Amino acid sequence: MDLDGGAGNNKRVFNRLGTDTSKNQKVCFHWRAGKCTRFPCSFLHSEPSHPSGSAAASSTANGSGAPKRFADDSGFSGSAQRRGPNFKNNHNNSWGRMGANNKVVRKTEKVCNYWVQGNCTFGDKCKFLHSWSLGEGFSMLNHLDGHQKLLSGIVLPAGMDKLFTGSKDETLRAWDANSGQCTGVINLGGEVGCMISEGLWLFVGIPNAVKAWNTQTNQEFSLSGPAGQVYALIVGNSLLFAGTQGQSPSIIGFLQEGILAWKFNAVTNSFEPAASLKGHTLPVVSLMVGANRLYSGSMDHSIKVWSLETLQCLQTLTEHTNVVMSLLCWDQFLLSCSLDQTIKVWVATENGNLEVTYTHNEEHVCCINISCMPYFDLMPISSKNKRVLRERSSCSAFEFSKLPSWGKGLLNLRGMHDLESKPVLLCACNDNYVRLYDLPSFSERGKIFAKQEIRAIEVGPSGLFFTGDGTGFKVWKWAEPVATT
Repeated sequence: MDLDGGAGNNKRVFNRLGTDTSKNQKVCFHWRAGKCTRFPCSFLHSEPSHPSGSAAASSTANGSGAPKRFADDSGFSGSAQRRGPNFKNNHNNSWGRMGANNKVVRKTEKVCNYWVQGNCTFGDKCKFLHSWSLGEGFSMLNHLDGHQKLLSGIVLPAGMDKLFTGSKDETLRAWDANSGQCTGVINLGGEVGCMISEGLWLFVGIPNAVKAWNTQTNQEFSLSGPAGQVYALIVGNSLLFAGTQGQSPSIIGFLQEGILAWKFNAVTNSFEPAASLKGHTLPVVSLMVGANRLYSGSMDHSIKVWSLETLQCLQTLTEHTNVVMSLLCWDQFLLSCSLDQTIKVWVATENGNLEVTYTHNEEHVCCINISCMPYFDLMPISSKNKRVLRERSSCSAFEFSKLPSWGKGLLNLRGMHDLESKPVLLCACNDNYVRLYDLPSFSERGKIFAKQEIRAIEVGPSGLFFTGDGTGFKVWKWAEPVATT
């Protein structure tokens, strides 16, 4: 790194700003947008000189100096702002470049590792972020830890002063919502795949079972029937639905017990099996209820639409090209995200069928992260010196060559409103980011960062929301709107 120092150092700084005659004489496009990260850059970092007496030479600096909005900086609001003809090559009026007495630091979208460890010596001059978020209008209130592995569920039951978290460390933890203290730990004997709350009930999906607790009476039930890990839970039309790993299908056939349903019998005070929905050919990993429909997303890349009254499949949506990780109903729309790096917005046509009305691409999400595939292990095959992806509870295997396309993409969707009643979409990606978007424009409002993959997001009251990764969970809050006079 070149530092702005004494006289012997100024020449290098001067040359890097663009006056070196050996450089390409074209002005750096990224520098004009305030985004160039190349040091040294092969293009000019200054406007070309103008003839004496020209309008450009006699004009003054624009002097705006105002930071661009985050959406503009992210490229979601059109082209980036360029330096105008009135811009003067003044080092004190520039981004990411050094001046004689001070240094303007343009932050990258990466968290400083040294800051995380508590020993960054650059302070405010560090070019990396010293924050777990980027953007305005929200802030982190607290970070709570205690789990030893990835969080797979966060639940804040309505009307309670407790928050519950479930993890792959096979435990369920209860937290006091006021003090942030852990008030209890339950060992479940299996990795938590998902968890939800509905009324007085708390439901947790683990391998081969669903655990149910009545938070008022402390009654506990164990619902048997699932085969393998339970990945998703949802309640609709007085039925509890579970999306499961299921039994491996035959060479040609449907997955057995892909979606199971139970109904609570108040007379016997128990949950009774109600139905088994067959149609998917691979595990069901996401469920959503809306408009008297049940929507299911699967590793077979499809979304199925079921009638909540008849439990019959009404439509199969096949526009995604990879695992459908999460589903969300927002007003009259269905939103889906996938490991194919897209968010699709679906709307009903005149005949009642759903079709895609908009696709948002997250093409920059390209890291390969094996942990994004739920509960799969890499197991070496020494005889052939290769690897396969093998399910923990099944003998079916997938070739390792498929991992690059399965190992990247979007993991979770949640919707909420900020304290100005503006709709916001939270999207967890497996690059350890959560991206926040305004709806319906999909303008990016900010990012949340984490040390590890964020698999759990929960929305609370009064502008609160929660994100969980392998280090614990963070509490966030939207800022109060500024009063105008």
